[in-house]
Amino acid sequence: MIESLRRILALIKKEFITIWKDPKSRGIIIAMPLLQLFVFANAITMEVKNIDVALIDRSNSVESRELISSFEHSPRFRKFYYVSDEKEFKEKIDNQKVQIGIYINNDFASSVKSQKPVNILIVADGRQTNSAAIAGGYATQIINSYNSEITGVQGATINPVIRNWFNPNLEYRWYILTVIIAMLALVITLLLTALSIAREREMGTFDQLIVSPLSSFEILLGKTIPPLIIALILTLIMTLIVITCFKVPFAGSIWLFLLAVFISLLSIVGVGLFISSISKTQQQAILGVITFQMPAVLLSGFISPIEDMPLFWQYLTWLNPVRFFMVLTRGIFLKGMGFQDVFVNLIPLIIIAIITLSLAGWTFKRKLD
Repeated sequence: MIESLRRILALIKKEFITIWKDPKSRGIIIAMPLLQLFVFANAITMEVKNIDVALIDRSNSVESRELISSFEHSPRFRKFYYVSDEKEFKEKIDNQKVQIGIYINNDFASSVKSQKPVNILIVADGRQTNSAAIAGGYATQIINSYNSEITGVQGATINPVIRNWFNPNLEYRWYILTVIIAMLALVITLLLTALSIAREREMGTFDQLIVSPLSSFEILLGKTIPPLIIALILTLIMTLIVITCFKVPFAGSIWLFLLAVFISLLSIVGVGLFISSISKTQQQAILGVITFQMPAVLLSGFISPIEDMPLFWQYLTWLNPVRFFMVLTRGIFLKGMGFQDVFVNLIPLIIIAIITLSLAGWTFKRKLD
């Protein structure tokens, strides 16, 4: 056991030295993610098309149903969840099932009939600032349009009151920077792990590993730990930059965040090692990374909500570690996600990590044999 540990530590030391002595590797793992962090923070914008809504209608009147009907007939809105109480209303927004919630109080109909001002509460999920701003704007337009229809007859004034949860001022950087952390961690981890075994083959040192006393498991472990440590450290550095330089508040537990990042990176390491084990050159490994990376980003919910995708692609996202990585970073950062919610998202990541690492180990052992 001690001898095995000594061999693994020697291989880990060799990996760190190899990565650090390579100027290209230093540029990839240090300069690129930090540069992209500052560039993307100011350059990325997104557009939202479909909006899901949670509804509480305490009035349950003809007037309130007419207003809701205006939302249902709008092409901007898609699914409507009629909830019975505030707890379910909050859960829909907390779990990101909806982009906004609409709360109609029990005095809505009486206020409209008596020509008194009445408020309609619009609650938006501020974690997705672009969606929150657009959804709040659409809701305001519909309410104002309905208000205009009834004003000529009854003179009532319906005022939309918008509340943005988790990001009250809709700071766009709060959303984009927490997502960028996950995106750049994905790039760093994939590149480092995908190039590790392929680099050995290209440099002609892979045969030396085969004839060494190291077992296939020890070699795989030695190839896993250095990229994982480097990616974890750089992720923490980017997190510190986001908190200090960009003033994004960190609402959650640092220990839960570290656990989430570690397991997320571990699942991505498995993908990178599998790509590396089937690649003969570094060029093939980079192409493999690009082939995986683009679909992973598109199916993560970063570009468009997962609920808007066809059912087949929604199921496929359960195999995508980036999806859960982004939910965890954004949720822990902005919402202060608790252990139960974190654990629910960690279960798929743990399963993905077991599958990808096992597949990488099996492929690697097969190549050795």
